[in-house]
Amino acid sequence: MEEPRIGVYVCWCGTNISKMVDVEAVTKEVGTLPGVVLSKNYKYMCSDPGQDLIIKDIKSHNLNRVIVAACSPRIHELTFRNACEKAGINPYLFEMANIREQDSWVHTDRTEATKKAIDLVIGAIRRVRYHEPLQKRSVNVDPATLIIGGGISGMTAALEIANAGKKVYLLERTDHLGGQVARFDLTFPHLSSARQMIRPMIQRVENHPMIIVYLNTELKEVSGYIGNFKARLVFNGAEQPEITFGNIIAAVGLKPFDPSVIAEYGYGKFPDVITSLEFEDKLRAGRILTKYGKEPRNVAIIHCVGSRNKQYHEYCSRVCCMVALKFVHEIRAALPDANIFEIYADMRAYGKGHEEFYAMTTHKQIIFLMYDQQKSLPLIREAYRDDDCNMLIEMNELLSGIDIEVPVDMVILMVNMEAHDNVKEVVRTIGVSLCGNQFFIEKHPKLDPVATTTGGVFIVGTCQGPKDIPDSVAQAKAAAARILATIAQGSVPVEVTTAVVNESFCCGCQTCISVCPYSAVSFDEAKKVSVVNEVLCKGCGTCGGCCPAGAITSKHFTDRQILSEIEGIMSMSY
Repeated sequence: MEEPRIGVYVCWCGTNISKMVDVEAVTKEVGTLPGVVLSKNYKYMCSDPGQDLIIKDIKSHNLNRVIVAACSPRIHELTFRNACEKAGINPYLFEMANIREQDSWVHTDRTEATKKAIDLVIGAIRRVRYHEPLQKRSVNVDPATLIIGGGISGMTAALEIANAGKKVYLLERTDHLGGQVARFDLTFPHLSSARQMIRPMIQRVENHPMIIVYLNTELKEVSGYIGNFKARLVFNGAEQPEITFGNIIAAVGLKPFDPSVIAEYGYGKFPDVITSLEFEDKLRAGRILTKYGKEPRNVAIIHCVGSRNKQYHEYCSRVCCMVALKFVHEIRAALPDANIFEIYADMRAYGKGHEEFYAMTTHKQIIFLMYDQQKSLPLIREAYRDDDCNMLIEMNELLSGIDIEVPVDMVILMVNMEAHDNVKEVVRTIGVSLCGNQFFIEKHPKLDPVATTTGGVFIVGTCQGPKDIPDSVAQAKAAAARILATIAQGSVPVEVTTAVVNESFCCGCQTCISVCPYSAVSFDEAKKVSVVNEVLCKGCGTCGGCCPAGAITSKHFTDRQILSEIEGIMSMSY
């Protein structure tokens, strides 16, 4: 092994690190260690000047190892690897020490945080000595794309890719395209027709020569890897021919929450207590009528039904407040003499034009009533009155602090959006993960919001979390652009920090096969040993950790590298 010539760079990260860590002291201390040729610090190492500093020093000081002590490797490890590669050294001869999330951000004692930063950098120095050059690999890309979900996100992505002349398989498990948007009457904040927006899009998708639409069809199985996937589809219970494609977009959307589990609202008991989507159906039909066939004179709209509540879903569905305000405009236009009550837990108007829309709606002669859903929900009970108001809403009005009764003959429940019942089957099939709210998990919430940790699989629209139409469309176009870029390149890089089986040690127990989350390990019956498909492997290390014979090694995470890092961290503990 060549004699290490290590360059260490400590980042200030503005004040994110320097406020709690004495960057100058860290730089000075580690600069005296064996193998360290130079030690420097800079305010923002990830900036262009910071990267240029590394590149210049590699060339002028003949560095063959580089360490950056900064933020999480998840954010900028690739940035610094690319800088090393530009300077002429293998990118895997780089190591990153996280002194922000693992140090500065979690400590309040500057002296102790500085000592810990020194320990973390020493660990990186010990480890990087044993790094080995790894060579990049790539695979060819099939230009076809599979899109799961025929809502506005899925159709947007399909048209973007198909208009570029590439084949798209659009999979929809219902008998129609359009998703939830197809049920809307108007959109907010401009109150434009949803039908005039969605119908032409559906027609373009159905008539596009590069889009093959599968209705009443579900995804049965997916195999392969980025650039080279295969899938089996099921149409009305019958198996379809296998299709091949290079990338996947999941656009499965969300479904409305069933409010019948909330006893206070009486949904299913009182026929004039309806959900927001059921009210959309009335609007699209052109008449707002009660069960008695009369126009309601007192309409209540209750917010946050099933959302922002620990008993059901803690998250906000984002669009409910604006849809409720949109209903006010539609009710006022259809029933100018009706009394309208907005019963809300909180009013959230984020989004372009939304605050203005809220302000405009307050002039529509409506009554806003606030409740604290953490203490008690509005209670709907039956009432018999001569004026046809057959229900009363009992509630504590939060702003006034008094208990009130609101007579109504129609209640609209603004229901939460939640994951589909089959979402676990979908993520298992395409190899992605779910968060605690059953939303698809993106590769990085800030820097890579449409990709996933599974190469070639992208997520768009509300399956990633509740969002408005413009956000869903933007995500769909972003994923389409990413896919078209890989198709244009013709090939994509694949993970190189993969697992390797030492056949001499393998006992053939096949434990690694059962635990691999990417189906990257198979069994060679002739040799009676496990074999790793390095294209499928993501280097997660699960197989190596479970191998009872110690026959599996993870490239770039060898025992010697990990133990050296631990020894380095412990060597100067105070």
